[in-house]
Amino acid sequence: MKFIHLSDLHIGKRVNEVSMIEEQTSILSQIIGIIDSEHPDAVLIAGDVYDKSVPSAEAVTLLDDFLCRLAERNLPVLIISGNHDSPERLAFGGRLMEGAGIHVSPVYSGNAESVTLSDEHGTVTFWLLPFVKPIHVKRCFPDEAIESYTDAIRAAIGHMGADFSGRNVLLTHQFVTGAATCESEEISVGGSDNVDSSVFEGFDYVALGHIHGPQNIGSDRIRYCGTPLKYSFSEAGHRKSVTVVELGEKGCLNVRTVPLPPRHDLREIRGTYEQLTAKSNYAGTAVDDYLHIILTDEEDVPEAMGRLRVIYPNLMKLTYDNARTRTSAVIDSVEDLHRKSPLDLLEELYQLQNNQPMSQVQRTYARELIERIWEGEA
Repeated sequence: MKFIHLSDLHIGKRVNEVSMIEEQTSILSQIIGIIDSEHPDAVLIAGDVYDKSVPSAEAVTLLDDFLCRLAERNLPVLIISGNHDSPERLAFGGRLMEGAGIHVSPVYSGNAESVTLSDEHGTVTFWLLPFVKPIHVKRCFPDEAIESYTDAIRAAIGHMGADFSGRNVLLTHQFVTGAATCESEEISVGGSDNVDSSVFEGFDYVALGHIHGPQNIGSDRIRYCGTPLKYSFSEAGHRKSVTVVELGEKGCLNVRTVPLPPRHDLREIRGTYEQLTAKSNYAGTAVDDYLHIILTDEEDVPEAMGRLRVIYPNLMKLTYDNARTRTSAVIDSVEDLHRKSPLDLLEELYQLQNNQPMSQVQRTYARELIERIWEGEA
């Protein structure tokens, strides 16, 4: 049995206040093309379908279009809610959609929904376990000792009634211990939301959502497929893809990926303002990518963002990497301010902020400006 593993679509996402809806429209069309080429038996979407619990109208429209295109292909689509989704809103109309092969996990109430499919080796049961917190599971099973996320997922799985002598696939949306994270994910301080991978023993494949970088946890059997697009500059080095899973008879598993090149990449470039604006350096490059530019000039470049956007129209973020930004100066004590002139104080402030003294030209200009201010001429 072959199926496509997707997750963390984050439809409606904004990156640095820039809407990703056009990029998402493009990448979802690419995914449809991969589905048409691969001819899977099912498509799995492991949570964070939307970026917000109350999605925008354009996000809802895009998901509606994507699901309609999937339904036209007459293959089962299995969807769970993630921590960014409202499970109630995502599941709205779920019973009606089942007639079109779209299976959406309802709000967790102690029973994980399942969908059973068949192939030449028998049946495969797909279990839909949406994002849950310990309090959600404890509410359903008050007599069980549930303190941690691991306890909660273990209890939820234990009450599924899965027959592990057959083939079972779990869709869930959690942070599994050992996964490599990036800044675009919501991870609890101290790892309190960690789930130990031992709770997934017995499943032939665990389709995980929540972590944005594609990766296996221990083996191919437990996998994050990652986001289809880069959603922060901490993901600039990721290689996004679709995960294709093939289950043979019990114990036989093959996992591979199909690349997902974006319409516009999201990347970081660095150099001095002069280097980045020299035509010989940017000619032939994808200047319309979404960029974080890191300027290495020691002095701030006036109106750098606007001037750089003439060349790089999708510049999202501008920072500096120089002596000033690499050093964090701390004022150790407060001296007798009355003993220092305004120019002395200004020079000290400049030194603290820039990790270098004022130049003679700056000092002369500052002295003249201070004198005019004191004389009431400025």
